[in-house]
Amino acid sequence: MTAPPPLSAYIRARNEARLIADVVTAALRVADEVVVIDSGSTDDTVARAEGAGARVIRQEWLGNGRQKRFAEEQCRHDWLLDLDADEIVTAELAEEISALFKDGEPAQRVYRIELAIAPPFGDPWRGFGGVIRHKLYDRRVVRAPDHVAWDQFEIPAGVTVGALSGNILHYAFSDTAHLVDKLNRNSSTRARELKPKPAPILILRIFFGLPFYVGKRYLLNGLFRGGVYGFAFSMMSGFGRWMRDVKMYERLRREREK
Repeated sequence: MTAPPPLSAYIRARNEARLIADVVTAALRVADEVVVIDSGSTDDTVARAEGAGARVIRQEWLGNGRQKRFAEEQCRHDWLLDLDADEIVTAELAEEISALFKDGEPAQRVYRIELAIAPPFGDPWRGFGGVIRHKLYDRRVVRAPDHVAWDQFEIPAGVTVGALSGNILHYAFSDTAHLVDKLNRNSSTRARELKPKPAPILILRIFFGLPFYVGKRYLLNGLFRGGVYGFAFSMMSGFGRWMRDVKMYERLRREREK
């Protein structure tokens, strides 16, 4: 059996028993180790992650970027694969990543990967609807931001980003109730942790932003190709983005009235 490349995968988790074992198992197709940073799960997340072969470290939530930086520092290798607890590495992507290390270190220091949403029914939405993220990188060159809310990388000037053709399957929601709950939690977190926009901008967004948010997802992001669930996901995710504006406005009002 071929030894895996010198690559660590890390996952931030809390109450992710639904998929964590599958995520760890898939990551171990290509990673030498999988590190799970658990921020206080009360379900079977820890046991299932360890049972699948992960090393679990408990750490109270530090914020999106800071939790990711903590995860980076726990890994044995400099090359890292950043995964969420609902993201599964496909066999094709694992082979592609392994090939990058065949003759030593990869040619680029950072690689972007498409996250293909896997809806509750039907085929994954490859080529539309998802996002492209910098997921595979050398921590000697790129680090997660030291920020409470933001966790996406800023690529240093002069660093060339490679692109991989394989996908990560993003099991973003198991059903409508799960998605609505997730969007509600995420919008509350962002409204609380981000610097609020000025009240006049938020008021304009509350009155006029919802159609734009939905239309962007449905038309520009290509979710019209996703059938019934593509339309439903556009509506709900657009509403989730709109909720952030409303909750941020509520935050401003509360702070003003103290």
